Amino acid sequence: MSLLELIVRADERGLAASGVACLDRCVPLLADEGEVLRPLWSGLADGEQTWASRLAAAREAMESAVITDETATLVRKMLAAAPSDWAAEPLRAWSDSCSVVALEIHQQFDVVGDRPIDTPDSGGPYGAWVERCRAGAAGDAEANPGIGPFVAGPLVSGELRRQIQILQILSDTAGTAGLRQALDVSTEGQRVLRAVVSRRARAQG
Repeated sequence: MSLLELIVRADERGLAASGVACLDRCVPLLADEGEVLRPLWSGLADGEQTWASRLAAAREAMESAVITDETATLVRKMLAAAPSDWAAEPLRAWSDSCSVVALEIHQQFDVVGDRPIDTPDSGGPYGAWVERCRAGAAGDAEANPGIGPFVAGPLVSGELRRQIQILQILSDTAGTAGLRQALDVSTEGQRVLRAVVSRRARAQG
């Protein structure tokens, strides 16, 4: 099942967790990561009961985080765009947007793969290709993204796989067990991006 199909079929819990996980993997872009998203992860199991209050706490923590560049600003904007209502449609729109932005962020740090002149949401050729990847229509026989006109590097490919894996886990595994597994997958992706960001900082420093 493609990423877009999984997003369409996901319930409120899956959509909220998917969006939070996309944010979580991009947290290494912040100069001072702290535990800005911990309130949201902790409250996902409670669903509607604590979502709005936990979201407000996460936004407050994010406002105090050090933002060093435009890419890091995208992380703050993604959190600011999260709906306070625990409802499927606004959560689906937010989760979908987080998916696209997270892929774009990972593309910017990829050491291989094409460097587009447009962005996924700009309507240009690269944006159309990202949508084909998310729809499962831009891959090879093993479902690896990269069949023209653009080539995905390992960071983009890995991010796409994690987005799919997390939604599958949340669909198949109920309760806190599913959330723990989703957090484990997201933490793995966070470590990957953190290592890349650290190497780039050393090379530029």
